[in-house]
Amino acid sequence: MPSLPRASRHLPRLPPEFYRGNAFVHWTLTTEKRATGWLNQDFHHHWQHILIHACSRYTLLCPAYVLMPDHMHLLWLGLNPRGSDQRSAVSFLRKQLRTALHPAGWQHQPHDNVLRDTDQEQGAFQRVAQYILENPVRKGLTGSPVEYRYLGCCVPGYPDLHVTQSEFWPLFWRIYNRLIERIPPLAHARSYE
Repeated sequence: MPSLPRASRHLPRLPPEFYRGNAFVHWTLTTEKRATGWLNQDFHHHWQHILIHACSRYTLLCPAYVLMPDHMHLLWLGLNPRGSDQRSAVSFLRKQLRTALHPAGWQHQPHDNVLRDTDQEQGAFQRVAQYILENPVRKGLTGSPVEYRYLGCCVPGYPDLHVTQSEFWPLFWRIYNRLIERIPPLAHARSYE
């Protein structure tokens, strides 16, 4: 079978503005040829370290992530209408994790699902997060997300917060709303360049 022209091998992308600002995006990062053997506790610690830097650098929250043997899912919410660029953040994350992932590599391009307004409502959004967290159960790796070692959340400033805690969602939304209130609206923003 002839190979596709290079331009045809890219996943379709929305315009950049869909990944900026207060976007809610479900990302899937897959290893090249679905390579396995890299997922262990050391990689998970490195992932957490890089993820908190990505969230801080690009003003994002990650209420749910799961690391699977050949891919990763993460859910990001942008906080800053001017500075939360998720495409740049996912490039940063992939670049910073490249050495820890070696000898495996990344598939050419991550998959994304930009959530629509109806998907961003708290109940619908939490169902997307739960779908992500149930991935190891569906694959037969564990009986429950609570038992799986390679999942969590990343909310900078809240190191003890965990997505499997019983009161996680009410607390997460309070934190999210408080952080959103701290960022000035775009119309009132000043640029210091």
